[in-house]
Amino acid sequence: MAGCARGSARAVLAFLLAPALVALLVAPARGRGGQGHGDWGAAELLPPRENAALVARFVTNVCDWGALATISTQEGVRGRPFADVLSLSDGPPAKGSGVPYFYLSPMQQSVGNLKENPYATLTMSLAETSFCRKYGFDPQSPLCAHTILSGTVIKVSEAEMDVARNSLFIRHPEMKTWPSSHNWFFAKLNITNIWVLDYFGGPKIVTPEEYYNATFQYS
Repeated sequence: MAGCARGSARAVLAFLLAPALVALLVAPARGRGGQGHGDWGAAELLPPRENAALVARFVTNVCDWGALATISTQEGVRGRPFADVLSLSDGPPAKGSGVPYFYLSPMQQSVGNLKENPYATLTMSLAETSFCRKYGFDPQSPLCAHTILSGTVIKVSEAEMDVARNSLFIRHPEMKTWPSSHNWFFAKLNITNIWVLDYFGGPKIVTPEEYYNATFQYS
């Protein structure tokens, strides 16, 4: 008899809770990306997620570093993916060109890989800013937006040298004091493919033309 009563109580409780559970599953999670709190449309400075090209440009500009994946030439791991953290800059805050510039040395393993195979993929995430921490987004959550840029890493030309230098040194002034014996040089990612992950449902594909044509302002 007691067992029947407990079973009936559980059934009633499930019936009462069902609407609330459904609402949680289908409604935006307020405070975790829902309208009015962590939603892109309400968050300070961030572009609307509907404009993936603008989001990509924003992420590239606000991030000071990223993970660059190359194909390893190292013994024991030759031909395998090899990732390293690199400082980068596309220009001053709110005035970026969209071009990720690097300050590299032949002593870096990634540079050795790039000499043999210049193809690389760069990932930058808002996890390195205060945004995701402020709204409680895990770095792997798509709500913690990140951009993936793929292409080839090349040395900048003489004509572009000053732009690369100014872009990097304004964000990374310590680079000015790095030992010249390491033969540092300026390089950039020549972007051919772009993916933006800023919401559920998989990445959005952005063309380089859309990416470079996107303009934004923030302060």
